[in-house]
Amino acid sequence: MINPTMMPNWLKQRAFLTPDRIAITYGNEQITFSKLDEMVMRRARQLAAIGVRQNDYVGLLMRNSLEMVLNIHALLYLGAIIVFFNTRLTEKELIWQIHDSKVKWTICDDELQGFIKGQTKTINTTELCSMKESETEIVTTFSLQHVATVMYTSGTTGKPKGVQQTYGNHWWSAVGSMLNLGLRENDSWLLAVPLFHISGLSILFRSVIYGIRVILHRSFNANRMNEAIKKQNATIASVVSTMLQQMIEELGEERYPCTFRCMLLGGGPAPKPLLEACQAKEIPVFQTYGMTETASQVVTLAPEYCFSKLGSAGKPLFPVEIKIVQNEKTCRPYEEGEIVIKGPNVTIGYLNRSDSTSKSIRNGWFYTGDIGYLDGDGFLYVLDRRSDLIVSGGENIYPAEVEAVLLSHPNILDAGVIGKKDEKWGQVPFAFIVCSQNISERELVAFCEERLAKYKVPKGFKMVKELPRNASKKLLRRKLKEKLDEK
Repeated sequence: MINPTMMPNWLKQRAFLTPDRIAITYGNEQITFSKLDEMVMRRARQLAAIGVRQNDYVGLLMRNSLEMVLNIHALLYLGAIIVFFNTRLTEKELIWQIHDSKVKWTICDDELQGFIKGQTKTINTTELCSMKESETEIVTTFSLQHVATVMYTSGTTGKPKGVQQTYGNHWWSAVGSMLNLGLRENDSWLLAVPLFHISGLSILFRSVIYGIRVILHRSFNANRMNEAIKKQNATIASVVSTMLQQMIEELGEERYPCTFRCMLLGGGPAPKPLLEACQAKEIPVFQTYGMTETASQVVTLAPEYCFSKLGSAGKPLFPVEIKIVQNEKTCRPYEEGEIVIKGPNVTIGYLNRSDSTSKSIRNGWFYTGDIGYLDGDGFLYVLDRRSDLIVSGGENIYPAEVEAVLLSHPNILDAGVIGKKDEKWGQVPFAFIVCSQNISERELVAFCEERLAKYKVPKGFKMVKELPRNASKKLLRRKLKEKLDEK
């Protein structure tokens, strides 16, 4: 009997179908799918030698590299569940996530091992590369219902939650993206966003599912990105507005070749001047809306609508349903409400958080917490990213998480954090605080930097006598925004 929820191991199947196609370009290396499979098999045997087994939760604390790619595929070959850790987090944030996810091992870059040693079994890249191999059984089929990866996302309570992403979530995300963007034999996807983010990981999985090349960059550099498009025949690139802005500035009077067909833009709506600059250079920009819980994009705006539907995230991908609800009733066009999503790419829930799962997923619909509306043509407009979310250079910052850190200071009685417009990053966090005694900004920054990733640290502070709250003591952030405008 055929089981429709099972399919062949993605990389194994790709290496069998098109072994000689280039899978990855990394620096000067060109690796075919068959070669990648060989390298991953060796890495899987090395991981088996240290004791990694099927269904183990294994952390990855690594920056973009070929080694990280090998580890990702090798862990899936062993049937382990990968927990991705953001390399920009502080030691305290990492330790919290390690304990929450209960990872058995954490594989890390050499220079990052010191952050987490003693909290979990660790092995760095150098140690792993020199490990002896142990014969092991490889997972030859993937169950679409099985959890493949976990990524942490901040929550309104201030504590991050581990989003469980199944093989089916990743598969349908890839299918939905392909049905939207199309697929060409010569496609090459330029990847400079972090692999520990869903935006980066989804590209890696699409590569083996589609059979296309990934041009992998260790980090973002506008010049290198432009060179990859002009000289390495990259046809698709994933960026956020700050990246695209730098690329356009660095490009100067030059243009991209006609082979480049898609700039996939996430991280919030693009500024009109940026879209106009891209239009002048005939760069097709596809604006998107998605999240960790939906295994990447779920709504995309085609470039032909970038001005007529300015500010819209677009229409849902083919496998996805979307609606706007208010008090559990579906809203009419242009009526504001909560954005809810249904589709096979939506998470099955949060790791060890049944309460959060039942609150967010109801009757098969995922309640995003984002506020928006659909226009008369079905285009989505996102008004607030999860209400209070600050999107800074493509990174998500929840004010509640920053506020929780500020309130742990013995001299801070109350705190409120909002996003402040910033030319470079789009938004940066700004804090209003009520203190029992004066605290210098330098002390506040130092206090936050010990407990928060640098991008989450407020870029300004204002001391006030009290914060605006309603009768139920809920913080009125719109009042804080008014105060910020008064500065």
